[in-house]
Order: sequence, then C-alpha cells, then structure tokens
Amino acid sequence: MATPGVLDNGAARAAYPAVAAGGSEADGGARPASRSGGKRRSVYLVEYAPAWGSAATRGRRAAMEDASAAVPRFAEVPVRMLAGARELDAHGIGAAALKLPLHLFGVYDGHGGSEVANYCANRMHVVLKEALGRAARAGLEESGELLDITELWQKVFGGCFQRVDDEVSGQASRLCGGVSSEAQCKPVAAGDVGSTAAVAVVCSSHIILANCGDSRVVLSRGKEPVPLSDDHKGHSTPSVFSQAALRDGYGKPFLIPTPEVKVIPRARDDDCLIIASDGLWDVISNAEACKVARLQILQWHRKNNGVCSDEGGVPTISHPAAQAAANCLLKLALMKGSADNITVAVIDLKLRKKIKDKSICFV
Repeated sequence: MATPGVLDNGAARAAYPAVAAGGSEADGGARPASRSGGKRRSVYLVEYAPAWGSAATRGRRAAMEDASAAVPRFAEVPVRMLAGARELDAHGIGAAALKLPLHLFGVYDGHGGSEVANYCANRMHVVLKEALGRAARAGLEESGELLDITELWQKVFGGCFQRVDDEVSGQASRLCGGVSSEAQCKPVAAGDVGSTAAVAVVCSSHIILANCGDSRVVLSRGKEPVPLSDDHKGHSTPSVFSQAALRDGYGKPFLIPTPEVKVIPRARDDDCLIIASDGLWDVISNAEACKVARLQILQWHRKNNGVCSDEGGVPTISHPAAQAAANCLLKLALMKGSADNITVAVIDLKLRKKIKDKSICFV
C-alpha cells in the first residue's frame, strides 16, 4: 500500500482505464488504432482536453503580483516520452508516429513586483515547447527506448526554467519577431523582483509537475487530497531553499531556478487538479480545497445535466463547472481572511459524459 499522501506510480498506472476502440467525440476518432484489433482502447490513444477554470484577486494587497496561464494543446510529444516500449507493446500500440497532445496550466506568484510573474505566464509554455521539441529529437536511443522518463522530464523542465531565468535577468536574448537585438537582452525587472512557478502539464495518461517556490499543486484522487508539490519557503533547509523561486533577488546568489519535477500517471479516480498561490493555501487546507472544488464541479454538472469538457473541440476559454470551483475557492479564501494576492486554477480531470463508464475498462 502506498504511503498516505504519496503516489504509488505503479498502482496509478494499473488503475488507469483503456477506452473502447470505437472512439468518442472526446478524441474525435482521429487517433491511431491499436494493433490488438480488440474493442479496448488504450489511454494513450485518447485525445482529451481537460476542462479548466481560474480566478484571481489582489485581495488585501495594494497591487496584484500574481499571474496565471492556461494553454490547451500547447505542444505534442511522442508517446515514448511518457511510456516505455514494453508498456506500449503490452497495450498493442504501434508508437512509431503516435503523439500525445499536452495542455499547460501554471500559477506564478510575483515577489517585489509583477513583471517576472507576467513574463513567466506569457513565455514559459513557449520555451517549454521548444525544449520538448529538442528532447523528442534527441531523447531516443537507437533502440527506440527512452532513458528514464522522469530524468528526461527533469532535464526538459530544468533547461526550460533556466532559460526563462536567463531571459528575465538579461543573460539570454529574447527573440522579437524572430530577431534578437541588444534591447531584447535587458533584464525584465529590477534585481529584487522574482516569482514562484507552479506548472502542470496534463495529457490523457500523465500529469507532469514542475515547481519552484511556495505556490502549490494538489490532486484530488478518489476524494482524497494528494499534494504533488512541496512548498519551498525561505525558512526551509538550504537544499530546498535553493529551489525557492525564479529570479528572486532577495536571496541570490543562494537561489537557483531548479524545479522540483514529478511525472504522475493518471488514475481512473482522479477528480481534479488545483494549482494556487500561497494566498489560497495560507487559509485553506489541501483537504478542504479538494472537497470544495470537487463538490462545486459535481453540483454544476448535476444542475446542468452534464456537459462534455471538450465540447466543440479543444477549449480555449474556461469551462463553467471548473470556473465555479475556482470562484468558490477564491471567495472562501477571502472569507477566511487571506491577506495576500490569490490566484487559483482548477482543472477537471474527469472524462464526464461523452466517454461513459460502461465504455471504460481496466487493463
């Protein structure tokens, strides 16, 4: 049995369903079929865009220094960046050309100003897409088998965070219309301005987390809260404090933008994912946040007879059910007396209506 609050990756992978091969409106029937020819469809063949919602307020602070980003389908990666050849063969999947669409959600809590947080919100997914492209080209051995998947993603996110930090500090140029100039090498903000970064990349099979600082990512799984990130605060031990924030000049040279990275297989009983700045977590526990978000989403679907999370294609705006959850959490934090900026994003991980329970099986 897994330790409470710690994900058992093997158990999670075993619990994730395969979907009937007939396809659904959620995947558009466009994904390649498995070689098995059976009626079951692997999770790696499901093209799924999660529903999401976000809310933010400056609260009792004089200025808003938080920022957030939601970028559906910002990139695609070869399935072998998330699964080994043996696992794919067990599913009967020919993975030579199979790619998974990725969806990015991030919360950035600025310190000393909003400039770095806003820059991260606008730039992080662009740099990450470039890093993923390089990893996809160079990450496979001649045998076609990836090196350790978690190690690969640590390298990808580590390089991504370092690049953004270098751009923010003026140590690396920022392309403007494809042209680099001296003006594009100036620091984004003064040296005492920084930001946390809590980034979750979601696809049909996995959640990949990268975190620097005290913004937090919590998964509601089977109605239980599972913290996916550790809070990196200034009073933490030196080894953790070195990962505290992107470009936080208050602590440099002791701060470096090395993120905590985790690769978590999805499970059938995943409810939702919550990413928020410490303005929320200062006054609301993981358990309470998960319960509120889960019930708000469920209540909306019951009231509205259910709506598919990706109805009409990949969502470019928030979904009302997840939005209701984010709004409720923000209001609750204010009621509980949060004194900080508050930013919260809720990602609904349920497949909901168009892929029905009877078409799902365990593999």
